Amino acid sequence: MTINRRRALGLGTVAAAGAMLGSTTIAAAQSEPVDDESVIPTSAALARRRIERVYRRESLRAGGTWSSFISVTDPDGTPVPAVEAEADRVVEAYSVNKIAVAAAVLDKIDRGLLTLDQRVEVTSAIVSKDGDGIFGFDGAYPSSVTLGHAMANLLTVSDNTAVRLCGLVCPAAELNEILRAKGFTHTQVKPVANPNRFFLGKTTPRETHTMLRRLVDGTLLSAASTEYVLTLLRSMSAFTDGVRLELNSAERGRVATKAGWFADGRNEAGVIFDTAGKPMVTYSLFASGEFRGDPAENLNDYSTTHPALRARVALGRKMVDAVSRITASTARTHHQPAYQPSNGG
Repeated sequence: MTINRRRALGLGTVAAAGAMLGSTTIAAAQSEPVDDESVIPTSAALARRRIERVYRRESLRAGGTWSSFISVTDPDGTPVPAVEAEADRVVEAYSVNKIAVAAAVLDKIDRGLLTLDQRVEVTSAIVSKDGDGIFGFDGAYPSSVTLGHAMANLLTVSDNTAVRLCGLVCPAAELNEILRAKGFTHTQVKPVANPNRFFLGKTTPRETHTMLRRLVDGTLLSAASTEYVLTLLRSMSAFTDGVRLELNSAERGRVATKAGWFADGRNEAGVIFDTAGKPMVTYSLFASGEFRGDPAENLNDYSTTHPALRARVALGRKMVDAVSRITASTARTHHQPAYQPSNGG
């Protein structure tokens, strides 16, 4: 076995502790993980410890103010917290709340009030010109699309026109009422004068985490709506600049994620599944404020060069690795359709 310097120092510490305190202490000390991130955790408890350490290091390195909740699923299917950092702080959700918007619309679909194939009108007045998504680049209005088309763009390329299209079928007041009825009192959109328009509003890390856990547990939406959301959030078209950046294609397909950004905020929330489709890590990460580096440069930087995104990239790789040898056999399974690229035709 190859022993690097850090591992050797760790083993030396264990030996010294045993010499002083006896064989019982030796056994206890040897069960503790060595601070070597090349060693893959073999239990949920060790995975939580690894993730907490990496989160603490990377968030400190990035600077800013972080409010987060991360859990790792125990073998019995129970999510146990690894990180609770200001998890009940009410924060600006930005586009992370597009998951909540989708949940409200899909709730109406589950109740038979809407259908994915019904059409919504896309007028020039409703199109957002902010550069997010694809509707703003279309250039051919008026037109119409299905509600399913709007929802797919909402959750993959994070289209803000899609938010407005959802507002046509689920106005702000009704949307908030649906969320409150599901127990989400802080995860609310912000109404404006037009009842069919809204800002994306606020949440807390804990409520966003709860929403994601209820989604994968099958208690938020119907089975069909659940798989619809997870398929979109795990698709190759979904956000890749944060947690998924340093993952290979197969690993990316096991991460359902949604990012949100505006002003100084850089947020991301999602679920990491194992190869069998069991939800193993649920994360809810909200960061804002003054990050390391040039404040003016950071303010207009939404890519992986931003300190908060660099932190999420590092954390994403470590979270996937931390749970690569464990599973939760009793958790609900969610299979992702295999990615099948084509060459047209």
